[in-house]
Amino acid sequence: MVRMHPRVAGPELDAWVLHDLSVDHRVTDRAGAAERAADMLRERMIDGYLRPGTRLSEDALGEALSVSRNTLREAFRLLTHERLVEHRLHRGVFVRRLTPDDVRDLYRLRHLLEGGALATAEPSLPAPALDQARHAVEQGEQAWARGDHQGVGTSNMRFHAAIVALSRSTRAEEVMRGVLAELRLVFHEADDPAKLHEPYLRRNRELLELLLGGDLDAAATSLRTYLQDAEVQLVAAAGLNRPGS
Repeated sequence: MVRMHPRVAGPELDAWVLHDLSVDHRVTDRAGAAERAADMLRERMIDGYLRPGTRLSEDALGEALSVSRNTLREAFRLLTHERLVEHRLHRGVFVRRLTPDDVRDLYRLRHLLEGGALATAEPSLPAPALDQARHAVEQGEQAWARGDHQGVGTSNMRFHAAIVALSRSTRAEEVMRGVLAELRLVFHEADDPAKLHEPYLRRNRELLELLLGGDLDAAATSLRTYLQDAEVQLVAAAGLNRPGS
């Protein structure tokens, strides 16, 4: 997948985001145009390229994705259902800004998805998911070393997607992609990205080593505390830019 450079869009779509989408579009098939367009926008949210409050221009995105206005509106409808975008009357479609209650609810779901994946995983963990987890941790550490906080956040998303992949459930993985897209929007609200990410680089590494060692009980216990701590931090971040905060 093509990546231009580590900028983020907002409040209007930048030209490089549109170029990135148009390049990606050319290597996808023609089936399910609305679902494909929604997938591509969701992926940009997970990777941190679209921040809360970004206006999603129908004309610009339709041209970049080579889809009709009706197809793009259907993609927006799908993303609205996933709570990733919102329609503002007479203004257009915007990437959502999550509330603290949104974050709390997402963490309830994360405990079910990630904790459940570890609780039900077979002793012989699937090698592709472990490889994905290992690669995500290594990529996160490399991104931190070069000061790329956006890259650290993306690697963190990939690591937790890999945990859910241990369940061998494609449905759980699909739900997790939506969860990660919502959570990534909250990352943008943090006033200090380094402070947000630094503790979890070490904790991701520790979780990975427990998984590689096959100690699922210890991994589940570590994950539970990890998610509790992260929830407190992101609930606070989500409240920073709300009206009246």
